[in-house]
This record gives sequence, structure tokens and C-alpha cells, in this order.
Amino acid sequence: MSPRLDPATAHELTRATLLAGVPGETLRQLAARMHREAVAPGEAVVTEGETNERFYIVLSGLMTVDQVTQGPRGVLRPGDYFGEIGAALGFPRTATVRALTPATVASCERATFDEFLRPLFSDAE
Repeated sequence: MSPRLDPATAHELTRATLLAGVPGETLRQLAARMHREAVAPGEAVVTEGETNERFYIVLSGLMTVDQVTQGPRGVLRPGDYFGEIGAALGFPRTATVRALTPATVASCERATFDEFLRPLFSDAE
């Protein structure tokens, strides 16, 4: 699955609690660099073990998280995010994330993650 060129909107990104304290102008810049993708039910956005350095935020729908060795790990809802380990460290995916319902995600590549999002994870530690 490759991202469409339609950027996300700052309004859509405000649903992510991770971005709650981000100033409006910064949020608009980030949104312009995040690409939206529609995901059909059953379609995997990332697959455990693959290398993919994109970071994702769920904009709509429900997504399941599964690991081969541990089975179902949870459900992601609008505002949740995934892919921070791959984006930050370049590690292979630690789980498979698949759409449970029709869904939309916004994603960005590692350079955008490093510029806008990595500092948010540093602050959370």
C-alpha cells in the first residue's frame, strides 16, 4: 500500500492526543507533509517483520494489532498512532496492523517524523 498524495489536514491531526500541545502553525506544516490513505477492511497497513519507516495516525475507522507469537494485541481508533518504532529506529515492524472497518490513516516518512514527531516522544519519557 502506498500513500496517496492528498495531504492530511491540521484539523484531522488534532484528534491525535500525541499532537495535543503542538502549536497550530506547526500542526499545519506537519499535516502538509502527511499523506492520507484509505484502507479497506482486512487490508494490512504494515506487516510484522517488514521494513517500513513510515509513521501512521488513524484518522477514521478501527484497526487491529496482531503479533505472530502473541496473537491479538488491541484495537486502534481515530487519534491513535503506530509505527513510531520503525520510524524512529528503523527496526522491522513489531506487529501487523490491519483495518477492521473501512479506515483512513495519515502517514509520513522518517525525515518528517524526525523533524516534527520525535521530540514529542522525547518529552513523554
